[in-house]
Amino acid sequence: MAKLNIAPTKSNLLAMKEQLAISQNGYELLEQKREILVQELMRMVDKVKLLEKEINQSVKNAYPAFKRMLMADGADQIKRIAHDVHYEFEMQEKPVTIGGMSFSSIDIKLPEQKLFYSMIGTYANTDDVIAKFFKLLSLLTQMASIRTIVWRLADEVKKTQRRVNALDKMVIPQTLETKQFIENALEEKERENVFVLKALKKKNERKRQEEEDE
Repeated sequence: MAKLNIAPTKSNLLAMKEQLAISQNGYELLEQKREILVQELMRMVDKVKLLEKEINQSVKNAYPAFKRMLMADGADQIKRIAHDVHYEFEMQEKPVTIGGMSFSSIDIKLPEQKLFYSMIGTYANTDDVIAKFFKLLSLLTQMASIRTIVWRLADEVKKTQRRVNALDKMVIPQTLETKQFIENALEEKERENVFVLKALKKKNERKRQEEEDE
């Protein structure tokens, strides 16, 4: 890692020490943040896995029920029922705070299940099918919300990891090397000054001795 191209002065040494302290502190904070985000991400992934199982089971319940309804009522009857069914769904963005950070997700509000068709000419399996598909829809909306959070968390983990790597592999080593270079240069300069002072002292002592001898 190449050091920074700066003059080896005491002021620059103080600046390097300050930058090093800030970088090391920042590294520790970012590493803590990364660990918290990873933990939260794993927790959300577990939620996704559980929801996937529920969705798969709901699909296994809903579609066979629909097939039974199709066989019992006929396609024309189902089309007439479906034509009368109208629902309004509300979708909006919602803020979510995870690990001390704010993310944006989606919130889908399902309408209450209503009876849009006449009881005459319909069967109990009609209500059963609608109830099962409502449950499936509810699970799918939950999955959409959680997956949105998972994507946001994963992206934030990547960004944080890049910053951690930059500090660990570049900024901190470079600052350390520059600090060491300045310290070595200042120590060498100090040794040279001491050597010069000693030489001048000896020269002055010889000069006084010569003057006394005269």
